[in-house]
Amino acid sequence: MTIKFLLPLAALGLTTALAGPAAAEKIANKVAVFTGLDKITGRTIDFDVYVDETVRFGTLRVTPKVCYSRPATEAAETDGFVEVEEITLDNEIKRIFSGWMFAASPGLNAVEHPVYDVWLIGCHMDSDVPPPVANAADVRVAVSNQIGAGAGNVDDGAPVVLTFVGGIPLPPDKPSMPSMMMEEAPPPETAPAESTDGQILD
Repeated sequence: MTIKFLLPLAALGLTTALAGPAAAEKIANKVAVFTGLDKITGRTIDFDVYVDETVRFGTLRVTPKVCYSRPATEAAETDGFVEVEEITLDNEIKRIFSGWMFAASPGLNAVEHPVYDVWLIGCHMDSDVPPPVANAADVRVAVSNQIGAGAGNVDDGAPVVLTFVGGIPLPPDKPSMPSMMMEEAPPPETAPAESTDGQILD
């Protein structure tokens, strides 16, 4: 067989090899799993959000549009298209992020916010959280899905009023700690001195 006939076969094999992994079917999930971080308190929770549902974490509103994973036979890869909005102190809604999040690289497309952070960690087909009601006007508050493990509770979603200096939020005052100093004990009573002849001296 000549080189003239081998070249088309080699090109066909190379094309098939390159197209194989790229053609791996994505699984469109119904639920996206996020981690939310309060940078002031250091508190984090993991919470589920249905695709096209809007959930509030602190002053952020998180809406996943798609959440893709790969079959178990393929290399693990999870990504989703997410929109994040901020509720300002004037009660206005401002879009601060719209793009792809990658569970394996949370810092690749990060949400820029001085107080809160949120990133994608996984996708599921179902959730213990009830699905959203159609045409519901209320935005659900993020609920920790770690309660069963004793790791969290419900985020109240209340906006935190902070003082900003040069665009940087000041941390809230820490509660005063009780004094660890022990009260001064009265000096111990000293026994009256005795003379050498056994008489007690004042």
